[in-house]
Amino acid sequence: MSPGQIGFALLILGFFLLIGKVIRVKTGWVQRLFLPSSIIGGALLLLLGPQVLGQLVPGLSEGGIFTEEMLTVWAALPGLLISVVFATMFLGQDLPSPKRAARLVGPQLSLGVALGSSQYVVGLLLAALILVPVLSASPMTGALIEMGFEGGHGTAAGMRGVMEDLGFGEGADLAVGLATIGIVGGIVIGIALINWGVRTGRTELLKGDVKTSVDEQKGLFRKDEHYPAATMTSRPASVEPLSLHMALVAVAILIGWAILEALRWIEARTYASVMLEDNTPLEIFAYVPLFPLALIGGVILQAVAQALKVDHIIDHQMMLRIQGWALDFLIIAAIGTLSLTAIGANIGAFALLAIAGVGVNVALFLWLAPRIIGRYWFERGIGDFGQSMGVTATGLILMRITDPEAKSPAFEAFGYKQLVFEPFFGGGMVTALAVPIIFLTGIWPLFFAMLVLLVIAVGVGLFYYGPRARAERAETGEGTSAVTT
Repeated sequence: MSPGQIGFALLILGFFLLIGKVIRVKTGWVQRLFLPSSIIGGALLLLLGPQVLGQLVPGLSEGGIFTEEMLTVWAALPGLLISVVFATMFLGQDLPSPKRAARLVGPQLSLGVALGSSQYVVGLLLAALILVPVLSASPMTGALIEMGFEGGHGTAAGMRGVMEDLGFGEGADLAVGLATIGIVGGIVIGIALINWGVRTGRTELLKGDVKTSVDEQKGLFRKDEHYPAATMTSRPASVEPLSLHMALVAVAILIGWAILEALRWIEARTYASVMLEDNTPLEIFAYVPLFPLALIGGVILQAVAQALKVDHIIDHQMMLRIQGWALDFLIIAAIGTLSLTAIGANIGAFALLAIAGVGVNVALFLWLAPRIIGRYWFERGIGDFGQSMGVTATGLILMRITDPEAKSPAFEAFGYKQLVFEPFFGGGMVTALAVPIIFLTGIWPLFFAMLVLLVIAVGVGLFYYGPRARAERAETGEGTSAVTT
């Protein structure tokens, strides 16, 4: 494959991303669903590619209207870009004061961990009782709800190489499919929950019908709105600020790569010599992808910058722009190369996982959030619900609808929780290790570990933060009606 073919494949990807944006601006029902342009463009690629058009039109190439080289580039892209997404998460962020962070992050973290661990509990139990014995699915399907819903398209696509190495290649396609269900369902169900919350008085800030402006639905700013994309922290005559931040992202990923290689080196010289019953070596980090370590690399780089008092040159808004670019191209490439054949062959397992994932997310939000979060429980909890259904951006969209002027501590508490939560769930170490652990030990060890974690998260939330939440409501006169669901 020539460099020109790789470059042309990327140009086509950008072209379809722009078409997706045009469709978002021009199509009413797409606007009401708040569908990201990357999902729209990815769906077009899927329809015009080998999965649909290539099968429907006789005489057309097996790649649809695209070449085999384009499809090869797009299939490899998510596994590369996911490290960029994770490396940028904490670069440029100031750490909060311990006292305020502890007060806000506690109940938020209990809810987040409960949502993440419950997706494993439900998925693994479903795999053990139905998917494996009845539908002959792989035991590793039990990890797909958390990977697709909590992790999103990036994590699902980024884990493809690991699952292929473990003989579960169709798992990546199922996870990407679940991620699509999750992100669309997160917006649709989330807005329905917000309308219900407004009608029943469970939202403190939003009163009346939920309305968004036409510009918001189109995903555009008005001409009189001015939001700076980032802050210039370097003079372009020295180095372009965007280039500087891209270089910092590269360093963060390299730090993560060095950590992963060190862990693999230690593993190879210690317990990897132990052979399991099926003559498989006891290896875990050999199957761990790079992206969760890239996140840790970003945290280390930010800590070093703060220690050297040069952290002012790292602008978090610039990092968010880089992250957004990587995520858009990742999603459109992941959906465009999704295998409908793999989903069709496992449609029963796919449907059960999707229904179970949605069900446990809605149930925990409605039951647990009002019992462990004090004031603004709806505004704060809806963000975690959105993230557990799709990606962080889904949670932010729902929080913005319920708290458009950021009057509640929802955004602040959500951000603090991410500092503790992201290194483990939603693409962190737990997500990365889950599939290899199931492959090596079976369903039950991870199931009981996640069940214990779920019980701890719910127990701490109810018995430690619950009384605080009730006291906080009593002080403001909100009473106990908020927990009646």
